[in-house]
Amino acid sequence: MALPLLACLLFHLAALAHAQPSPGYRPSSLRRPIRFRQGYSNLWGPTHQTLSQDQYSLTMWLDRTSGSGFKSNRPYRNGYFGASIKLQSGYTAGVNTAFYLSNDQAHPGYHDEVDIEFLGTTPGKPYTVQTNVYVRGSGDGRLIGREVRFHLWFDPTTDFHHYAIIWNPDQIIFLVDDVPIRRYAKSSSAQWTFPDRPMWMYGSIWDASPWATENGKYKVEYRFEPFVARYTGFKIEGCSAFAPAWCRPVAASPAGGGLSAQQHAAMEWVRRNYLVYDYCEDSSKDHSQTPECGR
Repeated sequence: MALPLLACLLFHLAALAHAQPSPGYRPSSLRRPIRFRQGYSNLWGPTHQTLSQDQYSLTMWLDRTSGSGFKSNRPYRNGYFGASIKLQSGYTAGVNTAFYLSNDQAHPGYHDEVDIEFLGTTPGKPYTVQTNVYVRGSGDGRLIGREVRFHLWFDPTTDFHHYAIIWNPDQIIFLVDDVPIRRYAKSSSAQWTFPDRPMWMYGSIWDASPWATENGKYKVEYRFEPFVARYTGFKIEGCSAFAPAWCRPVAASPAGGGLSAQQHAAMEWVRRNYLVYDYCEDSSKDHSQTPECGR
């Protein structure tokens, strides 16, 4: 009897270790969804977008002729930016489905960016979610990526899940279903490592074959086209670039400062069980330009 009881106990302990903890604070519930055109417009690939009749949902797809993208109607200097997204199952290698902040059109070659990217995969392997922060970077060799990647504790192809970025003057929080998965804080000693210029919110689906899936090992196979991404539950709230100076930034926690103890515990649970890669732990990286890794 002792061995079956021990096995049962170990099973339950393992289940508890992987049970999703509550973050205690759900910022998505404080904001109502908006119609797509209230906050966004098509940016490229208009023939590869379909807007639902009520305008609350958008479908985009990639095929051999084009991908597609959208952009917020106004730039923001801080805010809450969220959307519920459902990804395609099956072979999606090389396909990048993204929801991100950027000012690359305003500052070409010297832009800021805050990314949530879903890196396509092959059957039987989980999706990877890549979060990233660029600060005054470019594509000419000076671009310094701050990639942190995760697997998810659910299958993102079976239902919609809510992905969000909270960006305020002190920190950037990446959230999945209100669970913080990453916090990127502003440093008082190295302020050039934090984006502080207005950015627009974007969404896109595109061919990132050279690097997206296992460092480019697997490419987009257009015999499986179209590759479809579905967005709904658009939530956007914050201080636009044109808002008065007294506009208050969106808080990341109930207390209004950094993450609460419960939120921090939930984030540590994600890191402990689902972290795939952290640039600060990559010894091949030159960390002289990423002083936040020493904190």
